[in-house]
Amino acid sequence: MRFEELPTPCYVVDEALIEKNLKILNGVMQRTGAKIVLAQKAFSMTTMYPLIGKYLSGTTASGIFEARLGYEEMGKENHVFAPAYREDEIDEIISICDHIIFNSFSQLEKFKDKALQAGRKVGLRINPECSTQVGHEIYDPCSPGSRFGVKQEDIRPDLLKGVSGLHFHTLCQQNSDDLETTLNAVEERFGQWLPQMEWINFGGGHHITREDYDIPTLEACIKRMQDKYGLEVYLEPGEAIALNAGYLITSVLDIHKNGMDIAILDTSATCHMPDVLEMPYRPPLLGSGEAGQKPFSYRLGGQTCLTGDVIGDYSFDEPLKSGDRLIFGDMAIYSMVKTNTFNGMPLPAIAVQDKDGDCQVVREFGYQDFKMRLA
Repeated sequence: MRFEELPTPCYVVDEALIEKNLKILNGVMQRTGAKIVLAQKAFSMTTMYPLIGKYLSGTTASGIFEARLGYEEMGKENHVFAPAYREDEIDEIISICDHIIFNSFSQLEKFKDKALQAGRKVGLRINPECSTQVGHEIYDPCSPGSRFGVKQEDIRPDLLKGVSGLHFHTLCQQNSDDLETTLNAVEERFGQWLPQMEWINFGGGHHITREDYDIPTLEACIKRMQDKYGLEVYLEPGEAIALNAGYLITSVLDIHKNGMDIAILDTSATCHMPDVLEMPYRPPLLGSGEAGQKPFSYRLGGQTCLTGDVIGDYSFDEPLKSGDRLIFGDMAIYSMVKTNTFNGMPLPAIAVQDKDGDCQVVREFGYQDFKMRLA
């Protein structure tokens, strides 16, 4: 079917745009020898895994279900990090993951030997105490009281035996100048232990496929770790794989007035794009402008009972009416993975648009998908 024939609400992932991003990432791998793996927490649409697997080295997970997904659906390198592992899950994690990264020395003491006996590579997450984010404290792993990583003062050299790599993740939608700043802090605080390591993982948050991203600086950071310490370098971006490669199509259900014009949509910020409220941010909407920029302004909101279920204020060249279709951009990342059915709100369908422009619905959801989550 064609794009305009898809049901609403519906996520649409553009295969050509995904591949465009993958080619950029693969170029970094080819020029530097670094390995890039998909962070499934941002994008875990398994329909796309065969394509992603053609270009990247594998997957990384935040827990057992993502680890199983990467193992079963991509079947390449499979990394995992969690703040703590459950005893009733660690055996399965060890059986399906190549790199197992621990968050603390107590976790290392508990599970390291078991992982090493299985032939797995063991890593330790470090906290370089270098905050480079502005206004995103909720996403800053270096903020005071953070749950993530071992600080320099807490390093226990006696327990580093068997640890072959260090991992840090400090970025969120950032450029490579912030990586360079962070890498300086990593060397300053942990440089004395780098020569005894085999690999280093730069974590995620690298917006490598963004138009203004400074790839030469990224590659210089990679080469620095390779040349200075002989380390194999890993990166685990999530957003960069599907950045600007997906849409959310929605329909206008009604126009309401309360001091301003309000359009009620068949989608929901709360249920279908929760990062709009968590970040917060204003998602791009094709053909629209800022409130007041075009002749007709509307507040766009969802169907749920939450007063704050508002996507944002937008303006249009023509008045909106019931049945109009709106297309939000950059909806492949941190959207499908975070959906929920609050208020019994149905989940959007999921479709793929191929390189010829043809669309195929690959998943639809109904009442049973809501009911099965409850007891």
